Order: sequence, then C-alpha cells, then structure tokens
Amino acid sequence: DANRQISDLKFKLAKSEQEITALEQNVIRLEGQVARYKTAAENAERVEDELKAEKRKLQRELRSALDKTEELEVSNSHLVKRLEKMKANRSALLSQQ
Repeated sequence: DANRQISDLKFKLAKSEQEITALEQNVIRLEGQVARYKTAAENAERVEDELKAEKRKLQRELRSALDKTEELEVSNSHLVKRLEKMKANRSALLSQQ
C-alpha cells in the first residue's frame, strides 16, 4: 500500500512538474507579448505625437494662406476700384474732347 502511495505521489509530482514547466513557458510567452505590445504602444504614441505636430504645422500654414488670400482679395478689390475710376476718368476726358 505504501508503494502504491509512493507511486501515486511520484506520478502527481511528475505531473505537477510538467504543469509548472508549461506555466513557466506560458509566462515567458506572455512576457514576450507584453514587451511587443509595449513597443507597439510606444511607437504608436510617437507616431501620434508626430502627427499632432504635423497637424499643428499644417493648420499654421492654412491660416497663413487664408490670411494671404484675404489680403490679396482686398488688394484686388482696391485695384479694381482704381481701374474703374481710371476708366471713368478716361471716358470723361474723351467725351470732353
């Protein structure tokens, strides 16, 4: 009976050692996954920061372009008015002759 108990305990010990080995391998695999996910998250954050910086730069450029467009439109309007005034003066001079 004692030999049977010893045999059972040896079997349980071997089985437990196999489970421990499997769990240790699982831990190693999961640690590798964590490291990969951490690297991926860091890269994603870096890319996000770069994209935010690029967005700010593009927004500044857009505001600058819109300001320049508005400035050019005002200048164009002023020049059109001057041209119309010059045409009116020319017409008046021609009609006086």
